[in-house]
Amino acid sequence: MRVIVVEDQALLRDGLVRLFTDKGHDVVGSAGDTNSLGELVAATEPDLVVLDVRMPPTFTDEGATAARSLKTDRPELGVLLLSQHIDKSSVVDLVAQPGFGYLLKDRVFEVDEFLDAAQRVAGGGSALDPKVVSALVAAQEEGPLARLSARELDVLRLMAEGLTNSGIASRLFLSARTVEAHVGNLMTKLDITDSDERHRRVLAVLSYLRATR
Repeated sequence: MRVIVVEDQALLRDGLVRLFTDKGHDVVGSAGDTNSLGELVAATEPDLVVLDVRMPPTFTDEGATAARSLKTDRPELGVLLLSQHIDKSSVVDLVAQPGFGYLLKDRVFEVDEFLDAAQRVAGGGSALDPKVVSALVAAQEEGPLARLSARELDVLRLMAEGLTNSGIASRLFLSARTVEAHVGNLMTKLDITDSDERHRRVLAVLSYLRATR
C-alpha cells in the first residue's frame, strides 16, 4: 500500500510514517500542511492519504476541505481523516463516497485495528470511528431512523464503521442470516431500493449520518 501522511504535529507524523513503514507499506510522501497536497498526490500516485482534519493555517477544517478536493479529483483514492475531537459535520458529505474513513487519533494506538481500517479505506471501503458513530446515535431523535428497531440501529451503526455482514454478525453474536434479515429490513424502512448492494449500504449510512448530524 502506497501512503501519504499529512499531519502538522511532527511527532505524530513521524510516528505514522514509521508505523506504516514497519508494517511493510510504502510511505511515498509526508507533509505538515495541505498547501501542496494535490501536487504530491499527482507525483506519487498513492493508494491512501492520511490527513488531520484541522491543519494550518486556521486549524479548523483544512484537512476536511482537502479531502473533498482529493475525492472530487480522484474518486478512487482512499482518504482517511484523523481528528482529536468528534466533528460530525466534517464527514456527512464525504461518507457517501467509497474509500473514505474518519477516525479519532487515539485509534492509532490500536495498531492492528488502525491498519485494518487504513487498508479497508485504501481498497475502496469505509471506516468510521466507533466513538463518532456512538455520538451520532446519541444525537438521533426524530427522522427516518425512528422507524428502525434497536437491533437494526446496532446493525446500521456497525455498517457505518465499515463492517461487512459477517463482521457485524461476529460483533453482535448473530448468525449471518439474521444480519442479512436486519439489513434488508432497515433498507426497506429507509426506502433504499437501489440494486447495487455496495451503493445501498452507502446510502443507508448517509441517511444515518444526515439524520443524526
